[in-house]
Amino acid sequence: MMNQPLIEFRQIVKTYGTGLAQSTVLNGIDLKIQEGEFIAIMGHSGSGKSTALNILGCLDTPTSGHYLFDGMQVESMTTGQRALLRRYYLGFVFQGFNLLNRTSALENVELPLIYRGMSSKQRHELAMDALKTVGLEDYVDHTPGELSGGQQQRVAIARAIVTQPKVLLADEPTGNLDTARSLEIMEILSNLNQKGITIIMVTHEEDMAAYADRHILFKDGQIVSKEESGL
Repeated sequence: MMNQPLIEFRQIVKTYGTGLAQSTVLNGIDLKIQEGEFIAIMGHSGSGKSTALNILGCLDTPTSGHYLFDGMQVESMTTGQRALLRRYYLGFVFQGFNLLNRTSALENVELPLIYRGMSSKQRHELAMDALKTVGLEDYVDHTPGELSGGQQQRVAIARAIVTQPKVLLADEPTGNLDTARSLEIMEILSNLNQKGITIIMVTHEEDMAAYADRHILFKDGQIVSKEESGL
């Protein structure tokens, strides 16, 4: 279909707890994201943005409403089907890097490919290509403890893109970095977006959000703004 969004939320609701302890974190969210967009999700702590990202990444499911990914109804999938969606279509970058400490950069990047049953030779070639993309081809044998914070986040990005995902989900990817390293990471994300990867990034930082095409502002479990970047 022409102009069919890659991602769509239709009246997504997410609640936790029951009775008097019930809390509504997302309250009727509608959202469309086109393939190739760079989206910045913003809002104060507790606004619902991280919950929305978890649902987008198939790490959580909505209480009600519909989540469509490339026309597929995600909330109706089995746990195994959602796992396959994550494995083949989504990449993740986290604030805390989440690297294996005693494992080389190359081995960290190869990890998602092991779950695809690829040969050692295939894994090595793809991981090397991903590390070259983030400018770390000379650091393949370094462990995380031998790398700076910015370099660790580059390894994490390489690990996220080694599977050639359609969508890269980034949760505060510059939150643990200084300004110079943050800008380096944002340049990498911007270049990946220009190559066709859809990027959805949660951030508190307006100067980092300026790299995005569009800002989605959450407040009290609802979207209150969907503006094009004007920063």
